[in-house]
Amino acid sequence: MSAQTNAKQGKAKTYFKGVKAETKKVIWPTKKEILNYIGVVILMVAIVGLVVWVLDLGIHRLLSLIIK
Repeated sequence: MSAQTNAKQGKAKTYFKGVKAETKKVIWPTKKEILNYIGVVILMVAIVGLVVWVLDLGIHRLLSLIIK
């Protein structure tokens, strides 16, 4: 049973060494790029939220005219 545990530990160790090696290959964004991405995400969320709000308001008014 301990031989099987050692084999699993060896596989896990190899896996995490591979993960570490791949992580070193990643080109990480700069702080300026991250702030730009955050700005774009916030802007898009605001735009989509506004569109959904306008559509909801329009549908609500349309239905209130029909149902009355």
